[in-house]
Amino acid sequence: MGYRTAGKSSTGNTILGRDEFDLKRSAQCVRRHGEVADRHITVIEAPGWWRNCTVEKSPELLKQEILLSVSLCPPGPHAVLLIIEVDVRFKEDEREALQGHLNLLGERVWSHTIVLFTGGDSLLDTSIEQHIESEGQDLQWLLDKCGNRYHVLNNHNKSDDTQIKELLEKIEETVAQNNACRFEIDRKILQEMKERRRAEEERAEERMKRMKKQRENIRSQMSE
Repeated sequence: MGYRTAGKSSTGNTILGRDEFDLKRSAQCVRRHGEVADRHITVIEAPGWWRNCTVEKSPELLKQEILLSVSLCPPGPHAVLLIIEVDVRFKEDEREALQGHLNLLGERVWSHTIVLFTGGDSLLDTSIEQHIESEGQDLQWLLDKCGNRYHVLNNHNKSDDTQIKELLEKIEETVAQNNACRFEIDRKILQEMKERRRAEEERAEERMKRMKKQRENIRSQMSE
């Protein structure tokens, strides 16, 4: 998960070791599988929000897809990877947007979340710890919220499988910290989302019927 342009698709490709995710933005969840370091891995990419767009301003469809993403590998994912570009300043409006979108999944999601910094090559001689310290309180708040779980990825160096093995180890540590439990979204939240989606589909169907009737009326008048 993450905002648009954070590098979600590239990260999915790096994890699976091949181009499975289209780098063009998708409005829907994308699920891919692969064998990585002797493990069968499922990676789900949720569509991203605009970097400083609050959850209230995000389209309903986007919010529904974020909720849907964690239900695509039942009973739920072992970890939620929150993608952030390391070379873009993380400010208060980004933090508020991120917090609002993740809170759609309920408070429990934070104990399963790992912050995954992309663009690790841009750090050069700076360590990730030095970068975090230089970023200030908003990034520190996020890491505190996630139990100080983070990892750095260089998506330009897909041949370096060490970075993926280390990520998988951190995911396993996260699972252990959660007593071997996966993240399961509250069924009530999921049910409410499904009901909203059903209501929207019904409204869309009614609109189509009205438009069809209008077209028939116009044709009838023209023939007369």
